[in-house]
Amino acid sequence: MDPVIIVGAGPVGLALALALAAQDVPSVVLDEGTGEDGPRPARTVVLRPDTADFLGRLGCTTSPGETARWAAWRSIRRSQQMQRIVFDEPGWGAAGFVEHSGRGLAGGPGGRGMGAPGASGARGGPDGLPDPATPSGSSGPYGFPGSEEADGADGAGQAGGGGEANGFDGPDLAERSGGPGPGELSPVHLPQHVLTRALRAAVATREQVKLVTGSRVDTVEQDRNGVTVHTAGPQGTWWRGSHLVGCDGARSTVRKLLGIRFPGRTAVERHAVAALRAELPWPGEALLHRLPPWRTGGEEVTARPLPDDVWRIDWLLPPRAELVTPEALVARVRAALAGWCGGETPPYELIDTGVYTLHHRLARRWRVGRAFLAGDAAHLLGALGTQELDEGLRDADNLAWKLAQAWHHGASDPLLDSYQTERRTAVAARLRAADQSLPILRGGGGLRAYLPGRARGHDALLADGHLGSGALGAPPVYAHSPLAPPRTPSQTAVGTGAGAPVADVRVTAPDGTAVRLRERLGRGRLLVVLIAPGTGVWDRRHWVKAGVMPRLAAAVSALPVRGELLVAETYPGASAHTVLLVRPDGHLVAAFNGVRPAELYEAADAARGGAATAVPEESTADVN
Repeated sequence: MDPVIIVGAGPVGLALALALAAQDVPSVVLDEGTGEDGPRPARTVVLRPDTADFLGRLGCTTSPGETARWAAWRSIRRSQQMQRIVFDEPGWGAAGFVEHSGRGLAGGPGGRGMGAPGASGARGGPDGLPDPATPSGSSGPYGFPGSEEADGADGAGQAGGGGEANGFDGPDLAERSGGPGPGELSPVHLPQHVLTRALRAAVATREQVKLVTGSRVDTVEQDRNGVTVHTAGPQGTWWRGSHLVGCDGARSTVRKLLGIRFPGRTAVERHAVAALRAELPWPGEALLHRLPPWRTGGEEVTARPLPDDVWRIDWLLPPRAELVTPEALVARVRAALAGWCGGETPPYELIDTGVYTLHHRLARRWRVGRAFLAGDAAHLLGALGTQELDEGLRDADNLAWKLAQAWHHGASDPLLDSYQTERRTAVAARLRAADQSLPILRGGGGLRAYLPGRARGHDALLADGHLGSGALGAPPVYAHSPLAPPRTPSQTAVGTGAGAPVADVRVTAPDGTAVRLRERLGRGRLLVVLIAPGTGVWDRRHWVKAGVMPRLAAAVSALPVRGELLVAETYPGASAHTVLLVRPDGHLVAAFNGVRPAELYEAADAARGGAATAVPEESTADVN
């Protein structure tokens, strides 16, 4: 069978290729660039615990010499005060990004690091999108009913503020009973070029992935059996694939060739950023300064450390301010350093600068026949701490196991359509939350300024995106997924809701080893987890053939898709003999109060979208 064609070799495209390779699906990654990623100290990225684990499972590691720093905001003050947060060094090991050392809070103002434009293959100037076309119609800015739509312009370099993560309060991960759940640990904050290089290094070790540089796509065709892509150049090449995924950034060529509209809002927030080397009064600490007293500081200034005494400083700019000249940016740097260092500007070396505009956009469709969009090609966000790169990696995780099912066994249309339904709904909810919060947090004045308790409410709302909680920051929940099984009396409630990411408890694998539940994800198999207290103190050979285990093992063997049986001593909110059914991307399908073979089968069949069917002929009608 033909490989999957991935257009774009940014973090999302490379991660998707690695996720497919982990499930024995070959891919061809077409990279328009040269394959070289120059260092940009001002361009950093944030990885939440779930996406950091995702990359760790793919074999993405980095060297101690390029260590990321992490932390989490303990509080955010709406006052003329500075909030400093201590950074800890993560322990890098064979698991890559996943070797956290304690409990923390998710953090970081924005998901895509500020710096160079055009993340994930995007092109264009640092100020991003041109003005949208004249609003028309009655749909919302992202293609939903309710308000006018700004349509017609494509996105350029997404540049949400990168993240920080701060001090830890909890015990070591290995000592925590049950392990952490999504959002319980601090995110990873690192330069984007470090992440990209680590992904490319991992790709180089996978024989299932073919990375082709200097390949600009100019034609996409598809039929009932596959897709055909042409790349321009002196020796134009035709590529044949089973499916196509456009991960080619905000100005996605694939999206344009598929005729998909990309409505949304332009210039939601503007930021200036500088990377510099200096000695500041709080070595190894991050800082958020709301309403600084010096006039050039703007409403908000943040500073976060990188290795080798390098700092990244961000300024929130007025939405309609004049152009920030190099002289004006240097004045901001000097004013901030002087304000933090007792009135005198300390010696500093300015390394990298930029002024970047954040846009919020959402593609109308994420699937056309055998072609899909992911990452910046499908969505742009980044204001108020929303995490663009995290959402792109979640796209890859969600899509990879569904394409693997289609590649190996065939897939139903409901399974492939569920990628758009689940991921587009989750990102749309994030965008709506940001749209509703921005007037409150950035508008100021008016009656709202005199409401009792306003500061506390504003602080909590602002913190959601940075702390990985609430509508702005929490991991996505696919509660209304088309893959959800019908509710039955034997289904039971546990600490994780249906469609939510499962808690990362300790489990016993089929070979008897104790591992984290997340380590078994991403292999194209449904996971069946039996909650059996006491099994941890007994040798596996004594309980693997006792009690309900033989019956459950037989039920797992009879599932319509591949499954793996795991055993956990505990799970939040679950009683003994509860059985969990978990998707390959770690979202809970259902929990049952005991071994129910028939209902387990029905739930597994629903999770795979039913029996495989051919792609309907009319699904290719919109393809050029």
